[in-house]
Formats: sequence, structure tokens, C-alpha cells
Amino acid sequence: MYEYEISQYRSAELIRQAEQERLAREVVRGRRAARHGATRHAAEEESHSRGLRRLRSARAA
Repeated sequence: MYEYEISQYRSAELIRQAEQERLAREVVRGRRAARHGATRHAAEEESHSRGLRRLRSARAA
């Protein structure tokens, strides 16, 4: 009986640990998505704020 209780306790502990790791991965994904969205939004604002753009290739002499 004692081994069964230890097995049940260990199983419950592994389930809790797996849930914590899943939550941590979700948080990381959420932060990454927020950062990606923020940089994309900032890039859009910056690209529309400039009036004149420089030519990408040098002019021929």
C-alpha cells in the first residue's frame, strides 16, 4: 500500500510540474508575440512618418 501512495504522489507531482511548464511556455509565446507585434507596429509608424525617402541606388555620374 505504501508504494501505491508514493506512486500516486509522484504522479500528481509530475502532472503539476507539466502544467507549470506548459504555462511558462504560453507566457514566453505571448511575450514573443507581443514584442513582434510592437516592433511591427513601430516599423509601420516610422515608415509612414518620413516625407522624402532616399534613393536606394546611387545616381550615375
